[in-house]
Amino acid sequence: MKKPVYLLLPALLFALYGCDQLQTPRQAATAPAAPVPEGPVVATVNGAPLMKSVLDIYATQRKANQVEGEEVDDQEILNEVISLELMRQEGVSKGLNTSPTIVATLDQQTRTLLAGAAIRDFVQKNPVSDEQAKQVYDKEIGTPSTEYNARHILVKTKEDAEEVIRQLDKGGDFDALAKEKSTDTSASSGGKLGWFPAAQMVQPFADALAKLQKGGYTKEPVQTQFGWHVILLEDTRESTPPAFEDVKDRLKVLVANQQLQQHIQKIREAAKIEMTGK
Repeated sequence: MKKPVYLLLPALLFALYGCDQLQTPRQAATAPAAPVPEGPVVATVNGAPLMKSVLDIYATQRKANQVEGEEVDDQEILNEVISLELMRQEGVSKGLNTSPTIVATLDQQTRTLLAGAAIRDFVQKNPVSDEQAKQVYDKEIGTPSTEYNARHILVKTKEDAEEVIRQLDKGGDFDALAKEKSTDTSASSGGKLGWFPAAQMVQPFADALAKLQKGGYTKEPVQTQFGWHVILLEDTRESTPPAFEDVKDRLKVLVANQQLQQHIQKIREAAKIEMTGK
């Protein structure tokens, strides 16, 4: 199977998809014109109104994180939000809202929240079609490929590898020679590498392997950055790619991720960014 060419964005970006359900609404505004929640008031705490929209968000958070079997009614959720508001007010009265750490944390939470909203908006407005996913499938997954079952003996010098080959030519046992001479971690198992696609190996190794017949071994040492190899091909088989329907959803995520990366790169190139250091 070929390696997918699409790289996942750092986990943070996709984690942002749901971040507005994980972050506490910002109560201590750092900008004078910050918008405030709208909707009916469900409680007033020392003159500060608590909106139903805020309560609904907290209820979603609370129920998503509650222990299995735990039951939380609406009144209990409201009481918890009131307690949070009371502690928020106490924090403000003590000047904690002006702490540089708190100010920076609130600023980053807002940035994360809005970035997550922008990412979701982009993904929703640029849906990936089945046809797009099928193109990736046909190119990267859908074509059968050869897999190899092989052993190898890895040594430090060409001369050592040539000596291994001479012993094999005289009828030496590959398993025993691997256990005796190989410096690879596979030595204890007689050099077994198991089944793998050629693309999983470095190029000189894969090229040498492709030239072997079943049961044959390399008559010349094969050099890679790891040292010198003597390779034995035990068997080959054709890999069976998964059905398109079984991987379609994952492929759509990969394509959506690629589109998002391209979008971020585009707006990054259009932005004026000055890195001034720490």
